[in-house]
Amino acid sequence: MIDKPRVLLRSLFDAAVAAADPARVLAQYLPPPPKGRTIVIGAGKAAAAMARAFEAAWPADYSGLVVTRYGYSVPTKKIRVIEAAHPVPDAAGLDGARKLLDEVKGLTADDLVICLISGGASALLPLPLEGLDLTDEQNVARELLKCGATISEMNCVRRHLSAIKGGRLARACHPAHLVTLLISDIPGDDPADIGSGPTIADATTCADALAIIARYGIAVPEKVRDILVSGRGESVKPGDPQLANSETRMIATPQMALDAAANLAREQGVAAYVLSDRIEGESRDVGKVMAAMALQIAGRQQPFAAPCVLLSGGETTVTVRGNGRGGRNVEFLLSLALALDGAPGIHALAGDTDGVDGAEEIAGAYVSPDTLARAWSKGIKPQESLAANDGHGFFSALGDSVVTGPTLTNVNDFRAILISK
Repeated sequence: MIDKPRVLLRSLFDAAVAAADPARVLAQYLPPPPKGRTIVIGAGKAAAAMARAFEAAWPADYSGLVVTRYGYSVPTKKIRVIEAAHPVPDAAGLDGARKLLDEVKGLTADDLVICLISGGASALLPLPLEGLDLTDEQNVARELLKCGATISEMNCVRRHLSAIKGGRLARACHPAHLVTLLISDIPGDDPADIGSGPTIADATTCADALAIIARYGIAVPEKVRDILVSGRGESVKPGDPQLANSETRMIATPQMALDAAANLAREQGVAAYVLSDRIEGESRDVGKVMAAMALQIAGRQQPFAAPCVLLSGGETTVTVRGNGRGGRNVEFLLSLALALDGAPGIHALAGDTDGVDGAEEIAGAYVSPDTLARAWSKGIKPQESLAANDGHGFFSALGDSVVTGPTLTNVNDFRAILISK
């Protein structure tokens, strides 16, 4: 039997988050100073922390601006920080996107642009193409968030409606040397999908975006459809000569975070297995599958022997059917708890490494063998909570929420299932 399973699981989550701390990882990826100016730009939930880490390591003069989520700003010396809304963009983000483009005007081949991109940049840099406005981007964002589309599908649509995403920011930096430092929150770490790839060439097309809209039956204004049908929303493609002096460096990824958690578990004497860093699908379905695996280990010692911990990352989705408080990690956990049905010796923790699961300032939650029994004793019906997409309401009522505050990084979801016997 593992002593204090909740403490162990929380320590694994904290280790995963710490492994993606910009202060720990960013300096080693910086290029040498240029002959000309150094301009720092960026966006994402980790952008301000990345900017601070840059300032601590950079030996020459610089200036710049980054956009981050409300509450995610940190003190910086010279790089200005603008806060804006996430996951639905707002006017502050629009202003930030415009100012970001202003920062890179008039550059020369002797100049260097350091672009700091992390998860959340898609919403934090709204800059609609000509003919669209912020309301259009907001409405499309809301539809994408509730339809069950994957993050890759959502970002494909966003790239083709934006004047800054899909490589357009990189084109604006030409002819300067552009180095993009990325913290990945994307299953598979595709740079074009991290923050919708503002500095990355995009192989997807307007036709792909239209197909996604059709696939999920998303209602979009006619002017949005016209942008895509006409091809006016086409992004910057691989091989574009204005991106020839651009490079990308991945400084933190979900796999790195999972490896850090696995190493800590092994140091504590618990066997750890990383199942995948790119699990997608409906949160409640993933919960059922993970529960089946845990029960197989507990009951048959297959494919691993207990005690052990199963670790995974990625980004699941929630198709919203109810009016609860949401959260893909807590939806996964509630489904997992129902499928485990109080099985002894199995505990779990899941959370978003940015500290925000869905729209709540709650990272995730914890499940124990008595989760369902404690809910029933309070008159809470777990099946009804799941049907209402009310994972946060369910776990908050039990006192099992995991609250971290802003972590200032983002390497996507973290899931740990401990089978102790």
